[in-house]
Amino acid sequence: MSLPTPTNLRERFRMRRRATDRRPIPGLAVIPALMTLGNLLCGFAAIHYAAMPVATSEILGWSTLTVAGCLIFAGMFLDALDGSVARLTRSTSDLGAQLDSLADMVAFGVAPAFMMLRLVSHYYGPEHYTGVLGPDADNLYARATWTIAAAYICCTALRLARFNVETPSASAEDHRWFRGLPSPGAAGCVASLILLHQHLLVKRFGGEFPPGVEKTSSLIIPLVTLLAALGMVSTMRYPHLINRWVIGRKDFRALVRIVIPIVMAVWWLQVALAVCFVAYALTGPMGAMNRRVRRRAHPILPTA
Repeated sequence: MSLPTPTNLRERFRMRRRATDRRPIPGLAVIPALMTLGNLLCGFAAIHYAAMPVATSEILGWSTLTVAGCLIFAGMFLDALDGSVARLTRSTSDLGAQLDSLADMVAFGVAPAFMMLRLVSHYYGPEHYTGVLGPDADNLYARATWTIAAAYICCTALRLARFNVETPSASAEDHRWFRGLPSPGAAGCVASLILLHQHLLVKRFGGEFPPGVEKTSSLIIPLVTLLAALGMVSTMRYPHLINRWVIGRKDFRALVRIVIPIVMAVWWLQVALAVCFVAYALTGPMGAMNRRVRRRAHPILPTA
């Protein structure tokens, strides 16, 4: 029997070290799962507050829809961290990926759609109506809005299922771009506009919009919800904000992209949220148009 050479010993040591590095850190592997479950509970709580009649709540005197929107953003914060924490604690797994999709379905699929329905029901339902308009409503607009909410939920499910199938691994390199608008981005568009709507209602107009503005302003939300649903099932490319613009060494332009939204949020939080999420949703179609223009300007000539 031949003795192992120094080269073989070094290779065995490297392989053993790699296997050790892939093991979950004891005591910390449960943290990403708890954060994902926290996202799920935020979505459930958002549905709870959105189901209440639109009125002032006991939480800081906010509107019930404002509380629901803030819970969606709290879930979004947990969702943005759980993947990074799972990679840091070396606890990424297929179970965690599936659990994350189930939590996202509630927090970024059902909750925003129900918030939109509650907003429309409050302004388009009968006088003193406290329910949620559905497909049996007498109002054609209410039935169309319910259909948009149902389509949004279906598109969210399709988006999450496609992400699980198309993403090869949990590494950061495989999470730099998304195919289709991510479900948190779609939920952020809907929730941020509802937050802005309620903020303007209370702060700018003293709790009551001028005549006609209430219904007209709520017409925009279902349209945005429909466009966000279509964006999720599209093939447009969207960047992963955390992996591309935050993590790693960045240049001065990347720093500006981070600082400007933070400064806006300090002074005008609701406006900054709406502007940032709508701008992010528009990066997909704008990028697709830009690439199409470049291809026309510099066509690829066929090789001989």
